[in-house]
Amino acid sequence: MTERIVLAYSGGLDTSVAIGWIGEATGAEVIAVAVDVGQGGESLETIRQRALGCGAVEAYVADASDEFANEYCMPTLKANGLYQGHYPLVSAISRPVIVKHLVKAAREFGATTVAHGCTGKGNDQVRFEVGIQTLGPDLKCIAPVRDLALTRDKAIAFAEEKGLPIETTKKNPYSIDQNVWGRAVETGYLEDIWNAPTKDIYDYTATPEFPPAPDEVTISFEAGVPVAIDGVKVTPLQAIKELNRRAGAQGVGRIDVVEDRLVGIKSREIYEAPGAMALITAHKHLEDITVEREQARFKATVGQRWSELVYDGQWFSPLKRSLEAFIEDTQKYVSGDIRMTLHGGQAIVNGRRSDTSLYDFNLATYDTGDTFDQSQAKGFIELWGMSAKVASGRDIRVAGQ
Repeated sequence: MTERIVLAYSGGLDTSVAIGWIGEATGAEVIAVAVDVGQGGESLETIRQRALGCGAVEAYVADASDEFANEYCMPTLKANGLYQGHYPLVSAISRPVIVKHLVKAAREFGATTVAHGCTGKGNDQVRFEVGIQTLGPDLKCIAPVRDLALTRDKAIAFAEEKGLPIETTKKNPYSIDQNVWGRAVETGYLEDIWNAPTKDIYDYTATPEFPPAPDEVTISFEAGVPVAIDGVKVTPLQAIKELNRRAGAQGVGRIDVVEDRLVGIKSREIYEAPGAMALITAHKHLEDITVEREQARFKATVGQRWSELVYDGQWFSPLKRSLEAFIEDTQKYVSGDIRMTLHGGQAIVNGRRSDTSLYDFNLATYDTGDTFDQSQAKGFIELWGMSAKVASGRDIRVAGQ
């Protein structure tokens, strides 16, 4: 029986060429797997037909957009997931769901190997292969670009020679990855970190310098998950899409950062994540009134570690699972409404309300009716500073000897 290899297929030049390239290099049959995570663009059927036209013996396509929003974007929102405080893990959280469908297709079609289109310099090779090792430990992994010397110029020449049904171009200077949670742009002109991004690289966001009138939006949450926008019920996918549209029109969610890659190099990345950044901002402000102080402080540490694990390809790790159990517990009372104004590249919260709020007006007010007993503060301060006071006395005593 001929060996079969499952290929993560995007429909673009490199993965289209990889179908025939893998076949010639290994003698195996190739099954193309395309997964819709809300990236937009061509239909799954168009991509499926292209894969077959490029020589795939089978083409497995999956609409995973709701699955991605529910099971990957929502945990990221609950964690306030931002790698290095900036990056909302756009690509990192899409890889595990793609891996899940790659392994499923490998089982369905009897494949022994999974292939992906990553280079040897990026994070995604780790995310794909660690995920595959975890969900399909018997499966082998190959990367045509990394392992079979498939460079871009060779891909263009191969496509032209074989007359493959794809558009080839030598002029696209950027590497782009996108899904419903956001869009990532790198390489080309951006590799000089002094160069400012040009307007042509943006797609999800409008230029914030000339915004339309301010857009006020109210986002309702239940247990950390958005359930309504301006009183209209939404699914997580609908919430992200609606805020991509509205926050994107105001230029919200543009991120320009040099980040620390897992493989040890620093890389300049441009991200657009209008919906994700608006939701994370709203979620953080709702947590401010519903999560107890010490729990909130520790959650910030947990969220940072969770983000690092996900960025580093450890979505399926035991530690990430344990941290998520803590995060989920913190979301029990994160329910209520956040009102925010979207304008000129900013999402600014100006109102919050919750039936599970810890904010007590009568304790907080400085006006008549204040229920806070200020007479207790003096003794509290004495005890709170006791440890530092004793240590300071010791320092003075020792210094004087």
